[in-house]
Amino acid sequence: MEAEMVELARAAGAAVITVMATDAWERTRDGVVALWRRVSPSRADSVAGELEATREDLLTARENGDDLAEQELREEWAGRLRRLLRDQPEVAAELRRILAETAPEPQEAGAGTVHLQAEVSGSGRVYQAGRDQHITER
Repeated sequence: MEAEMVELARAAGAAVITVMATDAWERTRDGVVALWRRVSPSRADSVAGELEATREDLLTARENGDDLAEQELREEWAGRLRRLLRDQPEVAAELRRILAETAPEPQEAGAGTVHLQAEVSGSGRVYQAGRDQHITER
């Protein structure tokens, strides 16, 4: 199997798991199930159930801070997608399309995590913002 297909399967497995805990989950699940329905109709319903079970496992792992379980889920789906690509290499373009449509939006350039903390006493004021802030006082 070409290294490109292995990398695609790894990226797809990671993307599927990452998207499971986002608003894009249903669209991603539907795309993956539709892919399976096209190449292996008898397995499509089973794959849909396995995706839902994996999502439950992922949410539990995240709730418990179990990074190892989350990594195992990524590897499990990377393996499933690698085997699908091995048996049906013509679905690579469709899998790439699904990934492109469901990938989380990239953060704006320069965006990052901001932690703000302030203490005020007396009649002091605090103005905090993670981005632009305009204050007009008279």
